[in-house]
Amino acid sequence: MSFTNRISRLPRAFDSELGQEAAALMPALSGDLAALVAGTGGSSPYLKSLMMREAAWLPEALEDPEAAIAALFAELRATAPDQMPTALRMGKRRVALLTALADLGGVCELEGVTGTLTDFADLASQLALEVTIGAEIRRGKLPGASEDDIPTAGGMVSIAMGKMGAHELNYSSDIDLICLFDETRFDPDDYHDARASFIRATRKMAAMLNDITGEGYVFRTDLRLRPDPAVTPVCLAMEAAERYYESLGRTWERAAYIKARPSAGDLAAGQRFLDTLKPFVWRKHLDFAAIQDAHDMRLRIREHKGLGGPITLDGHDMKLGRGGIREIEFFTQTRQIIAGGRDRELRDRRTVPALGLLADKGWVPEDAAATLAKQYRFHREVEHRVQMVNDTQTHRLPQTPEGWGRVAGLMGRDVADVQADLRDRLTEVHGLTEGFFAPDAVAAEDEAAEALDQSVIERWATYPALRSPLAVEIFDRVRPEILRRLAETARPDEALLALDGFLKGLPAGVQLFSLFEANTHLIDLLVDIVGTAPALAQHLSRNSGVFDAVIGGAFFTDWPGVDGLSDELRKRLNNEQDYELKLDAARRWGKEWQFRIGVHHLRGLINAKAAGMQYADLAQAVVAGVWPTVATHFATKHGEMPGRGAMVLGMGSLGARRLNATSDLDLIVIYDADGVEASDGRRPLAARAYYARLTQALVTALSAPMAQGRLYEVDMRLRPSGTQGPVATSLASFKNYQTTEAWTWEHLALTRARPISGDAVLMEEVETFRREILARPRDYAGVRNDVTEMRARIAAAKTPDGPWDAKIGAGRLQDIELISQTGALLGGHARRVVAEGLQAGVAIDWLGAAEAAELAAVYRLCWQVQLASKLLSGSTIVPETIGAGGRAFLLRETGHEDIEGLLADMGAGAVRAAEIITAALGQTRGAADKEA
Repeated sequence: MSFTNRISRLPRAFDSELGQEAAALMPALSGDLAALVAGTGGSSPYLKSLMMREAAWLPEALEDPEAAIAALFAELRATAPDQMPTALRMGKRRVALLTALADLGGVCELEGVTGTLTDFADLASQLALEVTIGAEIRRGKLPGASEDDIPTAGGMVSIAMGKMGAHELNYSSDIDLICLFDETRFDPDDYHDARASFIRATRKMAAMLNDITGEGYVFRTDLRLRPDPAVTPVCLAMEAAERYYESLGRTWERAAYIKARPSAGDLAAGQRFLDTLKPFVWRKHLDFAAIQDAHDMRLRIREHKGLGGPITLDGHDMKLGRGGIREIEFFTQTRQIIAGGRDRELRDRRTVPALGLLADKGWVPEDAAATLAKQYRFHREVEHRVQMVNDTQTHRLPQTPEGWGRVAGLMGRDVADVQADLRDRLTEVHGLTEGFFAPDAVAAEDEAAEALDQSVIERWATYPALRSPLAVEIFDRVRPEILRRLAETARPDEALLALDGFLKGLPAGVQLFSLFEANTHLIDLLVDIVGTAPALAQHLSRNSGVFDAVIGGAFFTDWPGVDGLSDELRKRLNNEQDYELKLDAARRWGKEWQFRIGVHHLRGLINAKAAGMQYADLAQAVVAGVWPTVATHFATKHGEMPGRGAMVLGMGSLGARRLNATSDLDLIVIYDADGVEASDGRRPLAARAYYARLTQALVTALSAPMAQGRLYEVDMRLRPSGTQGPVATSLASFKNYQTTEAWTWEHLALTRARPISGDAVLMEEVETFRREILARPRDYAGVRNDVTEMRARIAAAKTPDGPWDAKIGAGRLQDIELISQTGALLGGHARRVVAEGLQAGVAIDWLGAAEAAELAAVYRLCWQVQLASKLLSGSTIVPETIGAGGRAFLLRETGHEDIEGLLADMGAGAVRAAEIITAALGQTRGAADKEA
């Protein structure tokens, strides 16, 4: 489609005589093209001057502007080095003129205009760099370089920052460049010569682009975004820049690097440098402290530029003023910094697409994102027209009637209409962004909050979390809301003391307090946790980063199951390259999900049965994710697994999919060397030693206490050798032992065994063998006698921890699990769930149906109490110490009206369950004994 047919709007000439003069320069133009030229020239003296200089070129260029730009770029690439400064200035005139007409005529959207300007800036900086580096190479000043190195600037790169980096250059932008060189390309003896050469080339490149001559200028070029520009040269070694950012980099520099990209020179080296900075720019935790940093930066800019106070249109700064472009960019970049470390999809350099991504991921309300995107486009168009008037690098609105008339003319609108529209849009942007950066202070503490124990509140100032002035400043803003919500709890004094314990254990406060300020709904959750679950609150005070999961977008979605969890963990681990970082990522991820399960259980979103299965699913996913990570790392030194490989067998509660908040993991590692004697790595190991050490590495990965905490305690004592012998068991030994040597209790343990990770074929073989062993005929009387002896030994070895101990003691969890496993073993069934094991006993007429139902009911009640106790305190419940919130949670979970009634029901149920179990083990009953 021709340029003429794409014109959708026309500017108005502020000065009709100038407009007629502009049109007269190109008499061949007619219709909308002539009107476009007249309106543009009549409002912009600068654009009219360009038309005068390019009157011979412009008419043909307007016939096919894309082809004209492509031909211009090709012509510049073919220009001789000594002609390059003049040629680039000619190119800038033509690009500026053609993009202005396309913009004013509505032929191009904003992205087309800014993209073309940025493409030209990339080309201009590349060509200027080739000229200046080429001169250094030809003079022999760049060690070891030849003319083949000119396209990659001999190892130097310019990193485009700001709007150039984002492909969003405005009409009269300067370009912000950070110039670096790859010092690894040079011998140490040549380093200083190379550095001096690159510094000279950088200065000359900047002058070629920046200096004003009779032909104009190309781009104002700013090199001051580099590290510590007052004392560093204009071109730095990459290693020096990396050290600066690692040790001294500030939040504004992190935000600046969101938009950074290599734009000229050695682009591959530039990208490698940016990759090394990713941990600096993108933090692994949700970085809410960045909000305060960004807000402080905004205030400093306003104070320095004198931009505070209400919006006044005359002279208002469209970039830095209230409701301006920078507020939208800060809003977007700050949200990106907060969440981009965890979600790579949010790392878009462009402002409008980034807003869309943030909305899609739930970080910004969709209507707010749409509004800010719309206003950003409008602001940028106004900014362009302000700059088009006289090609000045200004962002200030006019202060005279003539100035307003020219800007409104370029927009094709009346001055009053433009001013009213601008005021509304600036006010709307300011309202949206200011509330995010500096929300209105919460009302002072009301009478209920003031009734709290002030001596407790006063000692908070001495805690580590409130050492820094910034932490105190942020906390003072959220404290009234926290205290108000504490005062609304059932027992405010208890909740206050619980919060006091949480704050006392918190090592630092800026991040967490910033998070509460930005997400006030989390205060309710905090109060709920500290007032109900001290153990969870203690964990939270040491690992406040787990709050990240609450606002990560998926905290209240449906449970993903083992497969979904495994896929998510696999992706998280694939994002890390280092082995220890992978394990830290797994620990952090596991803590987040443990926290989610606990919160869901605490708030009644799931019951004890679902929580037990979810804890088990999570543990299986962790083992399934960590096992291949450990195996791959181990193989780098010792080679791949000899033979068929290995698998991990989950035992006990993990096998039965019934874990609690503090459960350890019972595991057995089974391998099949398949006749292979040793591995074939750099440091080969005999097969038995290989698998033993690999298993030890797995246990260490799961249980070692590290910065992120430990994942799980691991118990390997259920393996055939118990606490003696190798920690890994060969498949042949496992089968032989289970077939010929295993005790009754070891076959009972097999009823709950479940393959959870490793070689799929080997897992299937072990499961098939397990089923075969359990299906073998049994000596029913012998099994009952063995179980009776086991029960007596357990009772002698483990004393219940009071009446609230739901696990240990006759007729409680462990006792009922034992009888369930016995029923499964006697019935020859491979059932892992307690209720199914009891039904297996019913099927062989060993247990009555009513008895099995009674046992299942008692087990269910004890399980509810056990899950609650582990969540609330990590140990046996003491109702007097768990607080009103804890008691309410316990009663809600068990369906009881009062604590006394619950204790009475649990005690009576345990007595009845013990009677049933004793009778079942001690009497000759049913078909089972008839067959025996």
